[in-house]
Amino acid sequence: MAILELKDVTKRFGGLTAVDGVSLKVEENQICALIGPNGAGKTTVFNMITGAYQVTTGEVRFCGESICGKKPHDIVKKGIARTFQNIRLFRSATVLENVMTGFHCKTKTGMFNVIFRFRACQKEEQETRRKALEILRFLGLEEVKDLEAGNIPYGHQRLLEIGRALAASPKLLLLDEPAAGMNSQEKKELVNTIRKIRDTYHLAVLLVEHDMELVMGISENITVINFGRRIADGTAQEIQSNQDVIEAYLGRSED
Repeated sequence: MAILELKDVTKRFGGLTAVDGVSLKVEENQICALIGPNGAGKTTVFNMITGAYQVTTGEVRFCGESICGKKPHDIVKKGIARTFQNIRLFRSATVLENVMTGFHCKTKTGMFNVIFRFRACQKEEQETRRKALEILRFLGLEEVKDLEAGNIPYGHQRLLEIGRALAASPKLLLLDEPAAGMNSQEKKELVNTIRKIRDTYHLAVLLVEHDMELVMGISENITVINFGRRIADGTAQEIQSNQDVIEAYLGRSED
């Protein structure tokens, strides 16, 4: 069953068409990739899925329900969480506090309770802290839990952003260039971490990534877009041998 389905989705900004009739599917517990050259429209697709941009035409369906027109916070509550190409952590907050903020869409106590520290709020905060520590332990970040997020190594910051997304208990995790800036060893560890996340949390993953070795090594299905249009969809082997994809990345050879 498809957990996410885009049907002929188009996004226009005035006279500019950024995404033009793109369709794709992500099945439950599947790891998929959306790739394409710079400026192909990949992040625009992510922004439409998460409600940051509204779809001009077409439909985005999640768990069989249209989510077009939904606000970003409502889409998070439904079960879609994301990371960003440019890391968006609270740099002066601790690693633990950053993950705890990811639970805000699931908590029940309001601001009044937080201010006056009622018992229900205290209990919920303790539970949130416990769950956040579990995520950090899972990602191998427990030892740096009390450090400011801005002071931990870059690769750890990337993992921390994934941890904060996991705090929202997603059914679908969107990763926007998760390997950007990582060295080769960190990328290998990231591949293992993404697989472990899928298997442990029983969720689907859709990633945008420029590192083709990583994409080909982890993805069960790959969608390729160029100039806002889908040009290919299939397994890694099918994509690697697709002439349209080769031309999109390398250019058309002259006779």
